[in-house]
Amino acid sequence: MNKDSKIYVAGNRGLVGSAITESLRRHGYNNLVFTPHAQYDLIDSKTVEDFFKKERPEYVFQSAAHVGGIIANLTYRADFIYQNLMIESNIIHNAYKYGAKKLLFLGSSCIYPKNPPQPMTEDVLLTSELEYTNEPYAISKIAGIKLCESYNLQYGTNFISVMPTNLYSNNDNYNLETSHVLPAMIRKFHLAKCLENKDEQAIAEDFNKHPIEGVSGKSNLNKMLALMDKYGVRQKDGQVIVELWGDGSPRREFLHSQDLADACVFLMENVDFKDIMKEQFGVSDYEIPYTKTEIRNTHINIGTGKDLTIKELADMVKQVVGFCGCIVWNSDKPNGTPQKLLNVSKLQKLGWKYSIELSNGIKLAYENYLG
Repeated sequence: MNKDSKIYVAGNRGLVGSAITESLRRHGYNNLVFTPHAQYDLIDSKTVEDFFKKERPEYVFQSAAHVGGIIANLTYRADFIYQNLMIESNIIHNAYKYGAKKLLFLGSSCIYPKNPPQPMTEDVLLTSELEYTNEPYAISKIAGIKLCESYNLQYGTNFISVMPTNLYSNNDNYNLETSHVLPAMIRKFHLAKCLENKDEQAIAEDFNKHPIEGVSGKSNLNKMLALMDKYGVRQKDGQVIVELWGDGSPRREFLHSQDLADACVFLMENVDFKDIMKEQFGVSDYEIPYTKTEIRNTHINIGTGKDLTIKELADMVKQVVGFCGCIVWNSDKPNGTPQKLLNVSKLQKLGWKYSIELSNGIKLAYENYLG
């Protein structure tokens, strides 16, 4: 990319897209174009085509997605598969149709089977069944990988896919109905600390910044306490407790969104699909359409290569927030996938490694949450 190249960041207001936008600007790229959600429905094919026809971006970061935590994935299964299939299909197809030089597609580590060998290499994709709770979302992301591979092999495009591990950031989703595990923990422990300190004003301020089910800090305290109880923050027998789902045994890997964004910019600057073909399949020159060798699993894992148990994560967040109460594990609720650790040797061979350690990243995220 040149510093004046026109770059489209899809989903620039989200956790990943905002981090990519920030990273691009830090690297001197300022000719950026966006499709704000209020003005552009990326599910609508005509809207997306009109945008590409008008702007004709040279480079595309496809980070737009409909995302959520385990509750949302279980509840809104049709929404997760339909919306994500439509968003990525519209963007990938129009990037090809209107001559984008390169596209980077953001997936998720949930594409991998429920019980694969650990750590997960790229080639375990589609080797066994997916985790049920997020199967629709995972299938949509697998389709995105296959779209990129297929357009490359048929049309000679330069589309690459990356699969990040679990992400967190300073711009996270703290809605307890849809948030992922780490931001949910940060908010729950913060509210528990407020309850522990009998700080009603702090509870109201939190609800004002992040209403829960439409309830803001202007509501009466009992209504807020009832919602806190619903999401596992309550006082029992004179002690404040935080209830978390499962038994705390699953292992998870976490990457700060700033690290992910820097990895994406690095790959966009330095790695093309032809480089992956040469490194992975020994194919240095090929005609389009390419039919000689089975080409699969050209995506690239992005992570730290290190994980910890959910219980260890909870203890870490509890310490950072300063909550002194008790954690209760509800083993009647699902654990999710037992372990999701990425093998990142492919990325490291390409020359990139993460920089933000989890303990420091949680401190940064909580400081940002407090404002």
